[in-house]
Amino acid sequence: MVSQRKGRLARLAPPIALALLASLLIAASSPPRRDFWVSGDSQARAEALLANLDDEEVLGQLFMMAYPGDTPPDLLYSWIRERGLGGVKIFGWNAEDSDKLAAVIASIQKAALGSGRGIPLLVATDQEGGWIRHVKGKTSATPGNMAIGASGRPYDAWWSAYYIGRELSALGINMNFAPAVDLATRPRSTIIGPRAFSSDPAVAASLGVAYYRGLAAAGVIATAKHFPGHGDTDLDSHGVLPVIPLDEKTLWRRELLPFRALCDEGVPAIMSGHLNFPQVTKDSRPASLSRWFMTDLLRGRMGFKGLAVTDDLLMAGATASASLPQASRQAIEAGNDLLMTSRIIGLEDPTWTSLLAAYRTQPAFKARVREAAARVIKLKLDYLRPKGEAGVIPDLAKLFSEVPDAQGQAFFAGQARRAATALDPGLLPWKPAGPILVVAPYRDFLEAASAAYPGSRSFRYQLGPETRADDLTAFSKAAAGASAVLVCVQGESTMAFVEAARTLGKKLAIISLLSPEPLARRRPGEAAIAVYGLSRQCMEAGLSVLKGEDPSLGSLPLVLAP
Repeated sequence: MVSQRKGRLARLAPPIALALLASLLIAASSPPRRDFWVSGDSQARAEALLANLDDEEVLGQLFMMAYPGDTPPDLLYSWIRERGLGGVKIFGWNAEDSDKLAAVIASIQKAALGSGRGIPLLVATDQEGGWIRHVKGKTSATPGNMAIGASGRPYDAWWSAYYIGRELSALGINMNFAPAVDLATRPRSTIIGPRAFSSDPAVAASLGVAYYRGLAAAGVIATAKHFPGHGDTDLDSHGVLPVIPLDEKTLWRRELLPFRALCDEGVPAIMSGHLNFPQVTKDSRPASLSRWFMTDLLRGRMGFKGLAVTDDLLMAGATASASLPQASRQAIEAGNDLLMTSRIIGLEDPTWTSLLAAYRTQPAFKARVREAAARVIKLKLDYLRPKGEAGVIPDLAKLFSEVPDAQGQAFFAGQARRAATALDPGLLPWKPAGPILVVAPYRDFLEAASAAYPGSRSFRYQLGPETRADDLTAFSKAAAGASAVLVCVQGESTMAFVEAARTLGKKLAIISLLSPEPLARRRPGEAAIAVYGLSRQCMEAGLSVLKGEDPSLGSLPLVLAP
């Protein structure tokens, strides 16, 4: 029988025989199938997958890009299919419609899985809680980090992150740029403010670690930020490079303490901030582009083993003294593994072509890129492989029952009550006789106050960097018939309504939203409650404490400036 088969093969026409021989040779020389889902040690699997990627696919793993609007253009799919894009960042402009967002994430993940590489995407967002909630739509509004700091309970940090993570995971988002462990060093900061847990580094460290663990329990990659700390500046690195005049000793024992704790606990990712510390590095380079910060300090002295991702490289803090191609290269050489941009760069953009040319011609740079790509793939193996191939794609049929998370919403209501803080509980309950005027910028607050104080009247003002003169004039007229005024404040400018009520001689109470810093200018005898978020639950919690229906359980997590 064997000899008969040999005979038939010998009699095949030469073209067919050659084709058969060629196919056998190709099969013998082809690399093993690139299967992301094979079990085994993550580091070894990452190296094996990396070995089978071409130059563009290796470099592509280092990029995370955002798309405009609610529908990705073809350019994003080109990056995914042709370049092996490492990840996609979801911003608020992508996420108003939860159902559409989930469908988009399903589509881009299927494109990644259907490519020759089969490596899923990191899909990230900023869902810190409270003030910073990029993915709105059906997701839960939460009290936020400073509310967690006011309760002082790691329990609240863990469960907040867990419920936030469950909603993100249901939408197909597998990486959260949180927790923010910047300190509330400057209470008047308009960039950090209520995003900080506390001004106390030890408290921020404890709550940051609990938050990371809660996200991990939900299967979401935590990313501590903004390394090495954005708290001691009033400037916003989106528009300028903040210069923070701290010495290395202060930085180590204060700003870096939460990051040190998170490194010790194995946090999987850290985001580098575009912040300059001239007393430390003796130069004008941002920490995000500094090898001393990203490699010598973070990986060397602090022992960080995870993935380093840049804050948006299109921010002015990154490109203040460098073009995007230059900043991108400096970021990689400094020790970052993932480059995040808030838009899609062109396939032949100089950022890409210059990095690819350097990868192909400069051995040291090639080694650094491959090290970074291996970290990206290992992180995906650690967190995405356990979900299974179907698990990285959101189940659109289940979305309506998973977002918002019903258990989470009940938890967040309780958390808001635990966080509400009375500056002088002895002045409570606040139940003035006579007509009450409620002054606030939000309809939700006015509705909640109307329910809390039946018969009260409402005055709504417009938020802005400065209080509008016509709003103050209208307020004075509205307050003429009131014996007491309840003012909801948010930021310095809104304290003008408090001043106006004082001038009119009205009995006064204040509820502050977000940062409690304006309450530093409260006077003795004025009842004041701090809540730290913008959700209806936070507003209702503050009103309940003001009326004496709930005790004041929270403590100010920062020192108010006089």
